[in-house]
Amino acid sequence: MEIHVRELAAKGTKTTFKSSLNTDWLKQVRKDVLNASPMEVNMTAWGEDGVAHVEGELTIDVELSCSRCLEPTSEHVVLPFHERFKNAAEVDGSEPEDTIPVDEDKLELEPMLEEMLMLELPFVPLCSEDCKGLCHTCGSNLNEQSCGCSNERIDPRLAALKDLFKDSKE
Repeated sequence: MEIHVRELAAKGTKTTFKSSLNTDWLKQVRKDVLNASPMEVNMTAWGEDGVAHVEGELTIDVELSCSRCLEPTSEHVVLPFHERFKNAAEVDGSEPEDTIPVDEDKLELEPMLEEMLMLELPFVPLCSEDCKGLCHTCGSNLNEQSCGCSNERIDPRLAALKDLFKDSKE
């Protein structure tokens, strides 16, 4: 999926794109991604005052592994975007800050869309806000059952003192 920045900025015509992009790369980049639907992209590109505008929406369904209990959890991501591009040779400083200067006339949009998706996905996916996670001792899912393991936490610096008075009681 690509646009020609100079041509688009000069003509000012609107072009509509609708595409379904492959997301196999997502499982390689994020190890917590279990499954992902194709990335659906609906966008419109047009030129205005020497600037190429790309506006649209990206939609994807992703199944992630919960970071606490490792159970699958689903995320439906709908990400609206509006980007502005201008030929780097024509940038004079009067453009808004969010205008992106580009050196090439031909601009591939797929890497930009992939980056926006990566930034939108949760860094620490959770199946629910009150997920109890896994037991540190036996590995049981604490959302499903209580395991009965001791939750007593001893400061490792004081662990040697734990058995100090045990012998004197006997």
